[in-house]
Amino acid sequence: MSAASQAERAVLEEEFVWLLKEEVHAVLKQLKDILKEASRRFCMPAAGLESQLKQENFILGSSTMDQVKGVLTLQGEALTQADINLKMAKSNQVMHYAFRDDKQWKMQQIQDARNHVNQALQLLNSRDESYHFKTGAEVNKLMDAVMMQLTRARNRLTTPATMTLPELASSGLMKMFAPPMPGDLMVNFYINLSKLCLTVYQLHVLQPSTTKNFKAAGSSVLHNPGAMFEINNTKFEVSHVHKVECVVPWLNDTLVFFTISLQLCQQLKDKISVFSSYWNHGPL
Repeated sequence: MSAASQAERAVLEEEFVWLLKEEVHAVLKQLKDILKEASRRFCMPAAGLESQLKQENFILGSSTMDQVKGVLTLQGEALTQADINLKMAKSNQVMHYAFRDDKQWKMQQIQDARNHVNQALQLLNSRDESYHFKTGAEVNKLMDAVMMQLTRARNRLTTPATMTLPELASSGLMKMFAPPMPGDLMVNFYINLSKLCLTVYQLHVLQPSTTKNFKAAGSSVLHNPGAMFEINNTKFEVSHVHKVECVVPWLNDTLVFFTISLQLCQQLKDKISVFSSYWNHGPL
């Protein structure tokens, strides 16, 4: 190896030691600060009541001729009230439904996303400032584990669970309302990105004479009119679908935090790969 190559390698080794000792911990601190802020968004305290989560009301906007109007109350991961007015397609009669006082609906997507953020924080906290990273591979392993949790957190908010219509019909959500929802109505709540969405399905019973072309619909986030299903030996068809939604600003904040954190992780991995490629392919 030439003297110039040796000098170059010595400089790179010195830079790499500095990266492992100083820059990695600086990035970890940034990540911790960002993810603490993200975690805080999931459990904002009520004004003057640190022990109680803040309640937020969201007005549902409709794109379907005001068939559905309502107000949803979100408290952390729990939907504590849903006040819904629904104009029936056939009669134009407005029906009013609200959660029973003793009921609230847990938004599993929010709970799962929060849990993944907290798991990412636990991983980062397992390496405090006094910890000495010995290899780039060790840093990469930590970044991969953190990125996996953050990707899962983001995916829970961006990818609502699919459900079959019988699953929806038999879910606990149907038992939440007073007055009870009739058998020809179904609702579903879910998160899509930074939006809290409500879908209302109006159904009609298929008569035996019309069921020869019956084909049960599969699993989906949103079912379309014409979708068929069978429950308790009765066949139904979806006649009308109304989807309304409202923006939850703090969910948007958390998605931004996830994106920034994932970029920081990837940038650190990229820096390490520059050194790794030099050791693998540089002058001997």
